Amino acid sequence: MTSGTNKLRVAILGASGYTGAELVRLLANHAKVELTVLTADRHAGRPLGDVFPHLGGLSLPDLLHIDEVEWAGIDVDLVFCTLPHGTTQEVIAELLHATGHDMVDELVAGRRQGVIAGLAKNVKVIDLSADFRLTDVGTYAQWYGHEHLAAHLQPEAVYGLTEFARDALTGSRLIACPGCYPTASLLPLVPLIENGVIGSEGIIIDAKSGVSGAGRSLKEAMLFSEVAEGVHPYGIGGHRHAPEIEQEVSRAAGELVTLNFTPHLVPMNRGILATIYVNMTDGNDADDLRAILRSRYEDEPFVRVVDEGVVPATRHVRGSNHCLIGVFPDRVPGRAILVSAIDNLVKGGSGQAVQNMNVAYGFEETSGLGQEPMFP
Repeated sequence: MTSGTNKLRVAILGASGYTGAELVRLLANHAKVELTVLTADRHAGRPLGDVFPHLGGLSLPDLLHIDEVEWAGIDVDLVFCTLPHGTTQEVIAELLHATGHDMVDELVAGRRQGVIAGLAKNVKVIDLSADFRLTDVGTYAQWYGHEHLAAHLQPEAVYGLTEFARDALTGSRLIACPGCYPTASLLPLVPLIENGVIGSEGIIIDAKSGVSGAGRSLKEAMLFSEVAEGVHPYGIGGHRHAPEIEQEVSRAAGELVTLNFTPHLVPMNRGILATIYVNMTDGNDADDLRAILRSRYEDEPFVRVVDEGVVPATRHVRGSNHCLIGVFPDRVPGRAILVSAIDNLVKGGSGQAVQNMNVAYGFEETSGLGQEPMFP
């Protein structure tokens, strides 16, 4: 932390996107954080309050293009990276090179050489893109259509599903925040797989997301008249979050797991609702699954297993860092239905990133995240 202020000096790369703005909202009242640098592309040169009027009352630095930031004259301890998938690897590779990491020659000689020079040697990076979530760079290339541009950094990236990563977060300087769909899916699945009360075969995840999950860039498919008054699946049989979910479920199972995952877009701003169908192992029922989840999460500040018969809904977590999990018996013998609800921009994005920051720096884990859900 910077001497004198005793605050963590934070940069947000991509502050004009939804997750960037959500980071600002959450960190603005964090007692241990000072926002020092905010970058943007097409909104560079403007106050953030002009882009997001709801943040206009905050005292914040103006948005800068990342190439215009004079990093050598700025003391930054932590960088949140909310840049698009595929562009993040190059930026983070140079950032960590500039702070003492040995980087491959091709990247050092690339177009971004020198842009992020002069940062503090102990800088940490929390990445909200998908660029460092997949541990196998070959799998990344298969699903994202290009070779990983910083494969040498992947082994030190910590997959930041906070409730399962605390020990690793403390010493890491590169934290890969999970995707929103994986967060909603893994929180109910991992403890049940680890305890052997459900099988690893036949898992089906039917998930719905609000429109903000697609980001803030202009897309024809995201126009109001294209989205309103309807629901549609997308990425059928090939969504990029599938290998991320399978990676972590396989880690919990101790064997390779293949599952079915289908996302749907619904006409709402925020929220993820995952309905998950699982096969129970012999002798277990829905009550056993609920008891396992309650035992695992009873001391967790943000994950709550609801009572029997209570159905989680996105409106119950909106604007908060909470995850609600319900367990229901299926009418099909031997099967159960798990329902998980989160806010995709908070627990599924910026809130989990702040939670990871709190753990990594030894802050109170709930700092900056005390907001209760907004209802209605």
